[in-house]
Amino acid sequence: MKMEEVRKLSDEEMRVEEQRLRKQLYDLRAQAVTEAVEGTHRFGQIRKDIARILTEKRDRRAAKSVTA
Repeated sequence: MKMEEVRKLSDEEMRVEEQRLRKQLYDLRAQAVTEAVEGTHRFGQIRKDIARILTEKRDRRAAKSVTA
C-alpha cells in the first residue's frame, strides 16, 4: 500500500484497514511459531503499511487541531 492510497481512505476505512493488517501480522507471527513461513518479507511490508496508516492518522489529527 502506497502513501497516496492511504491518503485516499476515509477515517473509517483507515481504522478497518489497520485492524485487518494487525490481524494479518498476528496470524503471520502465529504461523511462524507453528510452522515454517514462506515469504518472510510480509512481516516488514505489513509493519510498514501499519506505520503509513498511523502516520496519516497523526497528520489528520494535527491538521484538525491547527484549524480548530
